[in-house]
Amino acid sequence: MDCNKVGGLILSLRKEKNMTQKDLAELMNISDKTISKWERGLGCPDVSLLGELSTILGVHIEKLLSGELNPNEQDRGNMNQIRFYACQSCGNVMTSTGATSISCCGRLLKELLPKPENEEHKITVDAIEDDYFITIPHEMSRDHYISFVAYISYDRLLFMKLYPEQNAELRFPQMHGGTLYTYCTRHGLWKHEKLKNGTRRIT
Repeated sequence: MDCNKVGGLILSLRKEKNMTQKDLAELMNISDKTISKWERGLGCPDVSLLGELSTILGVHIEKLLSGELNPNEQDRGNMNQIRFYACQSCGNVMTSTGATSISCCGRLLKELLPKPENEEHKITVDAIEDDYFITIPHEMSRDHYISFVAYISYDRLLFMKLYPEQNAELRFPQMHGGTLYTYCTRHGLWKHEKLKNGTRRIT
């Protein structure tokens, strides 16, 4: 652990929060001299204090230990870079357009890696007026069902949550092209062919 880097990060995060050394010290029940020592690189926080310090400063412990935040490159709003995460414990679904660390129910979540559709996970898409009508001939029982369908173009995400014991069918407004994703609670994320406006595709 590089105390100079750790101290520099603590200093910058503290200032982002508009806190003085005394403010931070009082929240942690330590002296402001200790905060000053850290920020000057003359020592590092004790392991027992890292959890509280990370909560106050709003940063993960591992980032504090590394002394660097390493911000992601700007994605310029391109939704094609989207990543999906799903919690196996509660069913919560989250997305990100850049590298991130996401946790739920006390567990770190891994990015869902999409697979190309197979016979068991095919869909039917019909163009109806200005919409796509999507039907998914998939089991919808309580322990095996399609949890969500996402329709993504370069600048937007349309998301539909599905639930057990309902029909796996839905409508999305047509966009300029785009890609469909479906998530099966048992077999993971599936990526389907890109859609084109005004077309009818049956698989």
